[in-house]
Amino acid sequence: MDRHLHIITLDIPWPADYGGVVDLFYKIVFLHKQGIKIHLHCFSGGRPPQDELDKYCESVQYYSRKKFPRGLSLGLPYIVSSRIHKELLHNLKQDDHPILMEGVHCTYYLYNGALKNRRVFVRLHNVEFSYYKKLASHEDNFFKKLYFLAESFLLKRYEKKIARKATFWPVSINDTEVYKNLFGAKNIDFLPVFLPWNEVISHNGRGSFCLYHGNLSVNENEKAAAWLLTEVFNNISIPLVIAGKNPSEHLEQLAHVNKNTCLVSNPSDKEMQDLIKKAQINILPSFNNTGVKLKLLNALYNGRYCLVNEAAAEGAAIDELCYVAHSVEDFKKSALALYDRPFKEEDAKHRQHILDASYDNEKNARQLIEWIY
Repeated sequence: MDRHLHIITLDIPWPADYGGVVDLFYKIVFLHKQGIKIHLHCFSGGRPPQDELDKYCESVQYYSRKKFPRGLSLGLPYIVSSRIHKELLHNLKQDDHPILMEGVHCTYYLYNGALKNRRVFVRLHNVEFSYYKKLASHEDNFFKKLYFLAESFLLKRYEKKIARKATFWPVSINDTEVYKNLFGAKNIDFLPVFLPWNEVISHNGRGSFCLYHGNLSVNENEKAAAWLLTEVFNNISIPLVIAGKNPSEHLEQLAHVNKNTCLVSNPSDKEMQDLIKKAQINILPSFNNTGVKLKLLNALYNGRYCLVNEAAAEGAAIDELCYVAHSVEDFKKSALALYDRPFKEEDAKHRQHILDASYDNEKNARQLIEWIY
């Protein structure tokens, strides 16, 4: 008997070229491999339709996300209200197949009770109210800060209201505990993120620089990069490369203050992966402990040593694979110690063993199917 599944995604999940869509796309691929007939519903904020998705789905529907300010609502978070679409509800009601909503963003018809008698599941990519609160704390622009704070307030109220209306699958152990303890979620299980990598291919030996990488137009990532430049690598003679999308002029200036630091702006995917592989240390502090850090998992599969703070490693079942620093001095001491230490084959084997326990796409797809059907 055929098993059908509606999946609603917050964005078009191909190309899988940013963190928010990686889990979406590879989940679709591996559910398809298990024989699931997927009916995909994609919201789009500008990405074009993709024929690639037809390879894995029985049907693909696209819906325009409402632009700001038309999508604003006084009572709902913007990430939710901008994704209300009557045609989506109409299409969902043509059958009684189970529904997987990717992110709080896509849950309006769960929230308003329109799908009361359906089997509905929600993939949590973050504790969204906490994520937006952190964005606000790192934002210098007054109006953006105000928006992030308002969104955080609305999201906290909204997330509490939906927490008992469906089964939830967070991407991190931390987020699972927040939904249980703060929102009273009863039907909730941690499901590791689906990834494009399955084999540790870290190079043996030593690299010649440290690397911080990420989308530098995201304020949290810019703050982390600036912090490394001004607080950690300001007086140690180890090369640091900052690499990522759309850095600000301020960050470019900071990167050129010290002779041992530089910035690579808008590298291609291949260039970025080359940097990750060639670095001696992927140094990835985070100021946000919700969700899972895909750039850290990328570095663990493809790079040598990973140096992080607690917020970066928490909740992803990978703590023991990272060197965790708790202060500026810790980061400096650890960077100096790791910089001269060759990465060995046994390090890669140990890493593969630990990652296989959680990040096995086929095993996790089978678990997902067992929970749904």
